[in-house]
Amino acid sequence: MRFVVINLMLMFCFCAKAQKEDSVFNYSKGVYEELKSLQKKVFYSKIEKERLDANKEFIKLIESVASNKNALTFPFDSLKEISTLSPNNKKFKLITWNIPKEDQTHLFFGFLIVNGAVTKKTGLFKRETIQQYQYFKLIDKSAGIKNPETYVGTCDKWHGMLYYELIECDDYYTLLAWDGNDKLIQRKFIDVLYFKPDGTPVFGKDVFKFPRKNPRRIMFEYSSEVTMSLKYHDKKNAIIYSHLAPREEGDIMKGLPQYYGPDGSYDSMEQKKGKWIIIEDVNAKNDKNKNDSNWNNPLNPKKIKHKKTLPGNKTKN
Repeated sequence: MRFVVINLMLMFCFCAKAQKEDSVFNYSKGVYEELKSLQKKVFYSKIEKERLDANKEFIKLIESVASNKNALTFPFDSLKEISTLSPNNKKFKLITWNIPKEDQTHLFFGFLIVNGAVTKKTGLFKRETIQQYQYFKLIDKSAGIKNPETYVGTCDKWHGMLYYELIECDDYYTLLAWDGNDKLIQRKFIDVLYFKPDGTPVFGKDVFKFPRKNPRRIMFEYSSEVTMSLKYHDKKNAIIYSHLAPREEGDIMKGLPQYYGPDGSYDSMEQKKGKWIIIEDVNAKNDKNKNDSNWNNPLNPKKIKHKKTLPGNKTKN
């Protein structure tokens, strides 16, 4: 009799779990189809108000998924118009996207979904490390940030950008990003994400060894008329990027990024003792590939009409 009761209880638990998993799957499938449908308005409507209104619904749907602890298994990667990055251990998903405005500036949005170790204080001299699921909405505050390279922010005070590549480091994550900025100047960033012991995510960290400055992230500014290559090479364990220079020699255009573009040479950053170190003038001829011309907007290169490098520069990029 006891054996029968135990079997019945196990069957009941199994059925309950299966029903719960089915309901989560069906809910996720429905939300996924809604998100997929909304993408057309959010990213391709010719009317700015329609894009922004649809984006509000888009954010609500993603948040409804993010509030569920099974969100890390949701197929965000299949939504082609947003960028989704995760480390190898699947500890988190970093989701970002951008919406271009009529004045050619950009709005950035995102979520950080985390299931990781959190250290909490449990007594006067006691701490406990537990696994905790959390999600954070990324709130873009870049309009009020005067110096992006020295700025350190949390998710609710985030310098908005579109992350397109993640590099795992010892106790932090290096991120490569794009920012359309405005009609004259676009930007790329080497950003940093790390987590405090209490689980708080932070963007920006002192991991760059730079002469005469102490940045928390690296910013490249250049003309919106050209493309710049910034990418990580796994075999070399280095970030290789186009060297930027004014279109003409002399001091007339120096310090005016709207006249800057690739000059045909490349620099790199390599890791030494946990810091990114600059290596100038590296040979990157064999590292170019057919995607190099698509790095203005790495997520949706077809949205942007790409042009050659500025007149006076040595090569195309």
